Amino acid sequence: MLDSIWLKAAGIAAAVTLTTVTAANATPAPTPRAAESTAAVVTIRYDDSRAGGWEAAIAAGVASWNSNVDNVKLVEAAPGTRAEIQIVATSGWPQATLGPVRPGGQVRVELGSQAVTQGHDKTRIAAHEIGHSLGLPDTKPGPCSQLMSGSSAGTSCRNAVP
Repeated sequence: MLDSIWLKAAGIAAAVTLTTVTAANATPAPTPRAAESTAAVVTIRYDDSRAGGWEAAIAAGVASWNSNVDNVKLVEAAPGTRAEIQIVATSGWPQATLGPVRPGGQVRVELGSQAVTQGHDKTRIAAHEIGHSLGLPDTKPGPCSQLMSGSSAGTSCRNAVP
């Protein structure tokens, strides 16, 4: 019986010693570091030379993306240079290649007049279709506050903010 008491006491002492040593030598768990730098900005060029009648809407849509997204900058391509986003006006329904487009790649945005005829806002259409070229899918149905809800937000929606 003395042996079992002694073993219990030795076991408790060992556990206390082990706990004390472990706690003394423990290092705190690593904490997530704040981002040391922001993500690199990717510049994507667009060509709207074949989007007659949409220039103001495209400029406003591009300005909305540039003022609300930090890691992508959309710039108009100089005449005769390659652009990653080719924007054209069509008589059909707006559509775009689903990206994300990367520098050196190429996608097509079709700004269709059919949606305008139905009453949809040209700037919202342009910004929405540019969103597809950047890799964003539709979020239909959705509210006007979500740019990628597209036409499901209704013809009264004028929100072009990503």
